Amino acid sequence: MLPLWCALLAGATTARAQELTAADRQGVVTRIWSGARFHFAYWDRVRADWDSAFAASLAAAARPQTDGEFHRRLRRMAALLDHSQTTVLAAAPARERMARPPLEIASIEGRPFLMDYAENDEMRVARPQRLAEIVAVQGVPAERWVADSIFPETAGTRPDERWQRAVRNLLDGPRGTTVHLLLRLPSGETRGASVTRSVPRHARWPLRRPALEVDTLPDRSVWVRLNDFEDPDLMKDFDRALPDFAGVRGMVLDLRGNSSATSGASYALLARLVSRPFVTVRWRTPQYRAADAGNDSVPPMGWHAGGPDTIRPRTDRPGYTGPLAALAGTTTGGAAEDFLVALRNASRGPIIGEPTAGHGGRAVTLPLGRGWRFTVCATRHAFPDGAEFVATGIAPEQLVPTTVTDVLNGRDAPLERAREYLSGRVVPR
Repeated sequence: MLPLWCALLAGATTARAQELTAADRQGVVTRIWSGARFHFAYWDRVRADWDSAFAASLAAAARPQTDGEFHRRLRRMAALLDHSQTTVLAAAPARERMARPPLEIASIEGRPFLMDYAENDEMRVARPQRLAEIVAVQGVPAERWVADSIFPETAGTRPDERWQRAVRNLLDGPRGTTVHLLLRLPSGETRGASVTRSVPRHARWPLRRPALEVDTLPDRSVWVRLNDFEDPDLMKDFDRALPDFAGVRGMVLDLRGNSSATSGASYALLARLVSRPFVTVRWRTPQYRAADAGNDSVPPMGWHAGGPDTIRPRTDRPGYTGPLAALAGTTTGGAAEDFLVALRNASRGPIIGEPTAGHGGRAVTLPLGRGWRFTVCATRHAFPDGAEFVATGIAPEQLVPTTVTDVLNGRDAPLERAREYLSGRVVPR
């Protein structure tokens, strides 16, 4: 058995060995630059000078730093592409050093509210009351904390959606450290709370909702929350929960928490809710032609296009053709937006809530070496007529914002509007 000091020395040596060298860091920066150059689908929207950012990041990578510091620099670089699907994923050792408290935080009218928390011994002592507003973090006003520390490292397609994403990451930091909060309770009182960053970034989030949640409302309509299209059991669970739609007088499809990367079973699900074929998104992806490089008359970067595809109603199960409405918001993105495009093409009912995130494409993940990865949007998605929704998002037929007053009063205004529509009291605009 090794003496204790030998074990400690071996652990320290291993920790140092996990840090990237200057050459490693410069290689990672170079692969991010080239990966974006050849795969990113929205260069016409980029306002920053990508080549200058590359030169600055390359120089900074040569200086001594921890992997955590390097990761923050890369996140700032990736955010310059102004697209929500752009992320830099650190290698496992670096990810394990970063964590967050088990608190679910959301931006309501730009202000951070504590929506939920995972029950554990610390939370029972800290008592971070649900619907409390986070007024300050580590003694710094929350708005300034987000703007200075989180927002510059957060990728986003438009400012409000980027802010929403930054607020969700408000309390990220070194694993095991304590973060001090000043909370304003729903009653108006203020009090402090200290919580530990205990959930590693790579770990399963303890507050993650199931892919599918189905509730029957008092008026016999059903509220279907579609949270994750990538879950392999989604379609099976949907068919089991609603085998024949017996007694269903209306349906609300809630996609406000859905930002799936791929469509998965989404179109198969929609195929049970239509009586005629519907069409999906149109898409295109960058295509590089090396033989045209250097030819000023023919640019080497072109496009490969596909879609829209036609999906037919399912015949293996009973279908639902009654009243239907969908809920969407700024956290509805990716494949959930593709689903809404198909839903609108099928003329199956209004979208209610707020404009979606506006991702408008699908991402690819590229290896950077040493376990690091880079995700970048590689396709442009559009309605079948070619109208794109990147940055603008998909606008709802009925705009119903979520307000602080409604949240504190326990009122879900978009859901209420959807139920009014299903009852026939509201005509879609």
